Amino acid sequence: MPSIDVIIALSAAQCRAHYAGSVEHVYASSVDGRRVLLPAQALRRVVTRDGVHGVYRLSYDTNGRFQSLLRIGDRPL
Repeated sequence: MPSIDVIIALSAAQCRAHYAGSVEHVYASSVDGRRVLLPAQALRRVVTRDGVHGVYRLSYDTNGRFQSLLRIGDRPL
């Protein structure tokens, strides 16, 4: 399954907008500098009370559809 590593930094307030349904997609930056669009629903399994912060592996199918999001570490310096 293809994947890309992305850096996500969202506050708790920003995550609430996703839960409320007012936001459908989230932009993140890949570790190599590309801009990546992912569905806001992908964050539901990784959100904490502080929001979503860190490096995540975004996996998708051969058609580019979201499959999974897994935390792999802290944000690189």
